[in-house]
Order: sequence, then structure tokens, then C-alpha cells
Amino acid sequence: MSSRARALIVLLAAACVLGLAPILVRLTETGPAAAGFWRFVLSLPLLFALAARPGTEGRKGGLGKPSKWMLLAGLFFALDLGFWHYGIVMTSVANATVLCNLTPVVVTLFAWLVLKEKPGRLFVVALGLALLGAFAMAAGASGEQGSNPLLGDLFSLSVAIWYSGYFLAVQRARTNAGAMRVTFWATLVGAPLLGGLALILGEDMIPATAAGWAACAGLGVMHVFGQGGVAWALGRLPASITAVTILIQPIVAALLGWWVFGETLTPVQAAGGALVLAAVVLAQRSRAPSPPQLAMASPRVASSSSEAPRTER
Repeated sequence: MSSRARALIVLLAAACVLGLAPILVRLTETGPAAAGFWRFVLSLPLLFALAARPGTEGRKGGLGKPSKWMLLAGLFFALDLGFWHYGIVMTSVANATVLCNLTPVVVTLFAWLVLKEKPGRLFVVALGLALLGAFAMAAGASGEQGSNPLLGDLFSLSVAIWYSGYFLAVQRARTNAGAMRVTFWATLVGAPLLGGLALILGEDMIPATAAGWAACAGLGVMHVFGQGGVAWALGRLPASITAVTILIQPIVAALLGWWVFGETLTPVQAAGGALVLAAVVLAQRSRAPSPPQLAMASPRVASSSSEAPRTER
């Protein structure tokens, strides 16, 4: 088997693992922010072991000290998971997962308006499709999915902004640090932020049963291996192929939401989701190969690789 084929298999497996995230959040028996707290805390021992290895990724080994970009990445990561986890609880798994995948569009739009990197016509078309699809998914909800579908959709949509900030911060941090080191420090910074938020909001912090603890542990393992698998594949596959392939994540999440929670998509939601995914693909294909190349990666790909940070989720 060729190295390219192995990388594609690892990427598909990692995308499927990341698709478990919204399901596990619902099963943790904790508050949404608390679920993110346990995801971070329970992933730290393994991240520490991987990041502390000498000579990791051809760079100087050891954890070193966190840079300002790593600290900023942790802040944006905490905002990302906090809003996304609340979105998962308030709306359908499919809506929460698909809407957050607007991150590549947001990052490229930022590059257009702030960095003056003018996109092509295809991107403008993609942006219109993305906005139309997001509106369709929010407007087409049956009202029976989650505790507050409209607010959940808005929270999930805001994740694209927070995740874009995370992407840009990790990109800067990756210029002189390895993937696992950046991910470790971002996770370490984000854990107390999410824990503090959960306490302020009066969330349930401790799972009530062994099944809840198992879901929390599953989130920790998923955080390391899902993100790590994507990061490994990103160093061996073109960004365009990686970005399109990782879009299997919202499909897996939607199927699991139907299987585990009995959630079904209305025809309008299904059409909106298809538009959003098509828009993400078009936006990534339309983008010129100028920096930040990171914008081509999927939103929930956020660990890091030798060439681009991370997902996420």
C-alpha cells in the first residue's frame, strides 16, 4: 500500500472519530462547558506524553514554554468548544456540526477584508451558497430537535468565528513549535477556562453514572486520536484533498444523531446542509495558494500538522 493510500485511510478514520464528538457531548451527563472541560483534562496526560518526547516531528524535543500564540489559541479553543457544545445541546447534531464547518469560508473572508487577499469569483459564489444554506438549516428546523433550535443554530454558527481565530493563532504558533506541543499548551490553557465557565453557569460538573464518565473519557481519547490522525495525514496529502475528505465528519455526526437520538432532517434542513458542504468545498477550491494556506483545512481538524494546524473540534 502506498503512503498516500495509508494517509487517506488514516484521514477517513480520524474524520469518523471526530464525528463522535457531538454524540459524546450529549452522553456526558454534565453541562455543555463541563463536557469540554473533561475533554481537555482527560486528554492532557496522553498529549503530555506525546509532546514531551525528544525530537518530536524533527524539532527540538520537550514542552518548552508556551508562546503568546499558543495562549491565544487556547482562549479561542475554549470559546469554540463552549459555544459548540451548547449548540449541540440546543439544536440537532446535524445542524451543530454542519454550521461550524463554515470556518474555511470565514477565514478566507477575513483574509479578503483584513489582509486584502481578494478571492476569485468562485469564492463569492461559495459565500452566497454558505449563507443561504445556513439560513435554510436554521429556518427549516422542526422545533423538536434540542431545547432551543434557533439559539443553538446561532451558537453553532458563531463557532466558525471562534475556530477561525484558533486557526490563525495556531498557524503562527506552528512556525517554531511542533503540532503536539501546540495542541498540549492550547488544551492546558483552555481547560481552566471551560471549567470556570461551567462553574459560573452552575452546570453539573460530575457525571452521574459510569456511562457518563465513559463518555467524558471517550471525548478525551477522541481529542487526541481524531485530531492527531488528521494532523498526521495533513503532512502527507494535499490540502485540497484533506479538506474535502474531512467533510465526512458532519455526515457521520448526522447519521449517528439519527441512530442514537432519533433525529431526522427535514427536507429544508437537508438541502441547507448540502448547500453548506458544497460551499465549503467551493471556497477551498477557489482559494489561491497564498497564505494562510491553513484556511483550506476543515474547521473540526484543528490539531496541527507540519504544514497546517489541527480540527476540532
